[in-house]
Amino acid sequence: MTMTFLQFGCGNMGGAMLKGWLAGGIAPETFTIVDPYLEAAPQGTRLLKSAPEGEGAFDIVLLGFKPQQLPDAAATVRPFVGPNTLLLSILAGVDLATLRSNFPDARAIVRVMPNLAAALGKSPIALVGDADAAARSQTDALMAPLGQAEWLSGEDQMDLVTALAGSGPAFVYRFIDALAEGAAALGLPREQADRLALSMVEGAAMLAAASEHGPGELARRVASPGGVTQVGIDVLDKDCRLVALMEDTLRGARDRSAEMTEQARAKS
Repeated sequence: MTMTFLQFGCGNMGGAMLKGWLAGGIAPETFTIVDPYLEAAPQGTRLLKSAPEGEGAFDIVLLGFKPQQLPDAAATVRPFVGPNTLLLSILAGVDLATLRSNFPDARAIVRVMPNLAAALGKSPIALVGDADAAARSQTDALMAPLGQAEWLSGEDQMDLVTALAGSGPAFVYRFIDALAEGAAALGLPREQADRLALSMVEGAAMLAAASEHGPGELARRVASPGGVTQVGIDVLDKDCRLVALMEDTLRGARDRSAEMTEQARAKS
């Protein structure tokens, strides 16, 4: 029996997940996409501008629109969420209680926090759910083509993981940009600095992913006492300023996610 998958919203994140699923071998005809703004969808999928008419519940429903749209969108989505439906939500800040109140008939509800690397099958994916073992197993199978999935021990961790795994790529991009900008300020042509910084980070990340050692140990192994690399590390480590900067960055993003959760709760 063919799985039926209804995706409401196919923006940057929803589109990345869809690309990852298709690359992972899920048949295009599995997907019905509802997005009034999307001009085209991958070949073989069904793209609709509005919810399908005369169709019942789907096996899987993904909420991929903006979190603030939930109060208005819930009534449109609800007829397609039945007692056999696994409901997946990538709505940042919308908690399980809010989702359950809007979709009481769902068999299981799982909040999913990926990032855009899902398109390449390289995303960290945080999961937390109102789901039994069977639904968790089904979710694991769905996430496998997208990257490394991690079930959280509690929903209270989701705001922090959103900051780390969801927003984290933007922080890494800013770090790459800052490396290049620093090199340009010291004399390299900016375009050359951009290429070198990006290539360096790509290679370092691949090595770290393949290594038996953690990133901290890898940094120690690269740096020789009194050498070039160690001097640079000493600058980063002075007064723990790099760690403090990352902590402040994650705290700000985490707290904003928590604010969005409260706002969504108040509107539900």
